[in-house]
Amino acid sequence: MLSTAQIPTGHMVVDTSIRFSEQSAIRSAVDSTVARTVSLDADRLAQALFGSEQYANMILVGAAFQLGRPPITAKALEHAITLNGASAATNIQAFRRGRQAVADPETLQAVLAPDDAPPTVTPTPSGDVACLVAMVRAADSSRLPELVARRTAELVVYQDLPYAREYVTFVEKARTAEEATVPGSTELAEAVATYLYKLMAYKDEYEVARLVLDETFDASVRHEFGTDASYQVKLHPPLLRAMGLKRKISFGVKARPMFRLLYAARRLRSSRLDTFGYHPVRRMERELIVQYRREIEELLPRLSPLTLTSAAEIASLPDLVRGYEQIKVQNVHRYREELTGLREEFGESHRLDTLDKTASGSPER
Repeated sequence: MLSTAQIPTGHMVVDTSIRFSEQSAIRSAVDSTVARTVSLDADRLAQALFGSEQYANMILVGAAFQLGRPPITAKALEHAITLNGASAATNIQAFRRGRQAVADPETLQAVLAPDDAPPTVTPTPSGDVACLVAMVRAADSSRLPELVARRTAELVVYQDLPYAREYVTFVEKARTAEEATVPGSTELAEAVATYLYKLMAYKDEYEVARLVLDETFDASVRHEFGTDASYQVKLHPPLLRAMGLKRKISFGVKARPMFRLLYAARRLRSSRLDTFGYHPVRRMERELIVQYRREIEELLPRLSPLTLTSAAEIASLPDLVRGYEQIKVQNVHRYREELTGLREEFGESHRLDTLDKTASGSPER
């Protein structure tokens, strides 16, 4: 009997210019050509079981083995993993969990959803944050209030209330223009809420310090490994890299005071006293925010039902801006090239819209 392990699209490598077929279509095609299929979200399993997607491949090896594909024994496979030496114990466990996902999925599911789930730390939005969110006057039936609420709270802890207010004010400006042009639509406003936040919350040294101090991560470590567990964070600071350091540095619990001090210093972000802000990548990240706002502001007066889709595509374009250092720089170049093309499409749509209004005798906005 022919067997196969079928998995959904993973998340370890992402190229936003590529669009994959719907999973249902992929599954139908596979199901129609083989005798038996097993659907397995290896990324999710690896993250849930081991806290990292890097073990997804070994989970798939275990699933494939259990399905009877590899002409080799389990003992030989585990011996090979041991000889490789890279996280051998965890990789062996991943291999076994992959086998279990096929042979005994009920027990595996019980492991994934234990009664004593780790505690979660959910911050309660302050009154100030709630007031900011209320500035965006979108209907509760749209996704916009939820998008704005979560991102506004994040920007407050990222920087401060005035910084978050800038974000909310701009989103409301886009929403108001869209509502006046296409009543009931929030397509553009949702794109602005998502991608203006992405640009404003760029991951600099101050933000890394905040993430290192995250209480939720601490709680999950204590739950998984015990209250006396310790861990180290490996970082490769751009400033030290520029000075010639070619490897990552490990920071343990003794570095916590340094990270607290660094996070407190976020008030210096973008000021003349921001030492990190003079790095070319940091300057580029700040320029992108200004350029994005200017780009959207130029679109709003020319917004119409015909140009709305092009405007939303332009507002979503920062999704291309990914990665760190040189990779991010390359993606920004790509972003600007794509922006040029989308500007032309928007301009053409606006021209056709103007001609249509002129022909029908309707006044232009």
